Amino acid sequence: MRSFFLGPLLAGALVLGGCQDQANGGGGGARDQITAVGSSTVYPFTTLVAETYVANHPDAKAPVIESTGTGAGMRLFCAGLGAAHPDIEDASRRMKRSEYAACAAHGVGALMEVQIGIDGIAFAEAKTGPGMQLTPSDLYRALAATPLGQPNRARVWRDVNPALPATPIQVYGPPATSGTRDALAELILTRGCEAIDPRARRLAQHDPAAHAALCTRVREDGAYVDAGENDNLIVQKLSANPQAIGVFGYSYLEQNAGTVNGVAINGVSPSYATIAAGAYPGSRPLYLYVKVAHLRAIPGLRDFLAAYAVAWGPDGPLVRRGLIAAPPAVRARAAAVIAQTIPLDPAELPQ
Repeated sequence: MRSFFLGPLLAGALVLGGCQDQANGGGGGARDQITAVGSSTVYPFTTLVAETYVANHPDAKAPVIESTGTGAGMRLFCAGLGAAHPDIEDASRRMKRSEYAACAAHGVGALMEVQIGIDGIAFAEAKTGPGMQLTPSDLYRALAATPLGQPNRARVWRDVNPALPATPIQVYGPPATSGTRDALAELILTRGCEAIDPRARRLAQHDPAAHAALCTRVREDGAYVDAGENDNLIVQKLSANPQAIGVFGYSYLEQNAGTVNGVAINGVSPSYATIAAGAYPGSRPLYLYVKVAHLRAIPGLRDFLAAYAVAWGPDGPLVRRGLIAAPPAVRARAAAVIAQTIPLDPAELPQ
């Protein structure tokens, strides 16, 4: 887990002087700085906005941003209301209806959902790697625990596709708590599974647990290596092991273009243009979730969100850091959610 602190902060000190805990009395004490948890993919974008916010508000305490992974961040975010609980959840996937229910059960109340832009799940290899060209079916056969319902015995890439090299299957990727891992399952593994197993679509409708076991459960025999929430560590591992493949958010590929190459999926390489157009199979939206009650209780939270809206345009600083700008209509809707405090309708969320 990574944390971002600007200035002399007391990390983890959530009972702070300043604002009274107006957020339903749910957190013990008061806090006068913004806190965010969640996605390692969204983390660099939120830290950049935090830098801008502090530069424009010199009297404000700097936000505390923690990279916990989307799933772990949701649990922290939904644990309660008040000073002891985060204001913002960074998410590399959409909130699930079950997570919204957990928030409601802990009295969190209304939430705002703000799409900040688009990202892609990038597959990458070292500059000296074999120049892989993969499909979702290749990745499903290589990474699923039980492809086609059978234990995965593939050891080299040629075992899954005779056109691929006879190099060991070694993929460094995010842990199960990561939104990137969820998106890998949904956008790549499920697509590959449904392309080659006729049972998959029926199971998705009638037996979700069986569908998950068939399509998205990842093997645990060492072919897939959980590299934690630090995507920069995956880049380092690829340099040390040029035959391996890494999985992370597109922004890390862009930031490390001198060290690693993107791996084409279905003949499409990950790039700003291919992800923005939806041509690259791993395209996905990125979100912030914000507690409406904390807008009244936490000084500067509205200004922080406004700074995000200014930064996410096509010519903005977040795009220069690797974010892919959402289409104009999506950006306009997100800005309206912030400006008008439009609450999330949980009926729109996936199961």
